[in-house]
Amino acid sequence: MIESEEFVQALQDSGFDFFTGVPDSILAGIIATLMERRLYQPAVREDEAVAMAAGAYLGGKVPAVLMQNAGLGTSLNTLTSLNLLYRQPCLLIVSWRGFEGKDAPEYRVMGQTMTQLLDTVRLPHRTLSEQTVTEDLKWVAQTFMKERIPVALLLKHGVVRGLQP
Repeated sequence: MIESEEFVQALQDSGFDFFTGVPDSILAGIIATLMERRLYQPAVREDEAVAMAAGAYLGGKVPAVLMQNAGLGTSLNTLTSLNLLYRQPCLLIVSWRGFEGKDAPEYRVMGQTMTQLLDTVRLPHRTLSEQTVTEDLKWVAQTFMKERIPVALLLKHGVVRGLQP
């Protein structure tokens, strides 16, 4: 398991300096660390967070948005009509609720279809793992800068330490 502090530091070392999003239990450790470092700007909705990230990018920041995959559905219009259209990159750190049907019923459909949805709207994505975290973050940095579009890093339960054991 990756410690939240190490993951946040790796993001900062990769150049990310603006973090926003909507809380989720899988992301709780990361958000707590970002809040301790005074780097997190909470959003009310995921589409608002994506728009905040676009504004931060225009202001010279390198943004990351934290959300659960249900919020990905909420933010699709903003991602396609703002970020993709106008080349406004951001890192989407998306908790994979409903992975393999293991979660509350309301997460199952998005859990089963999230990668297909990302492929459909042409958002590059990878699934973070403890074994590949260094390569995953290198991929994020390269794709982010080269393509200048949002990229998604999918986060399954238990990969990064949360607040609860």
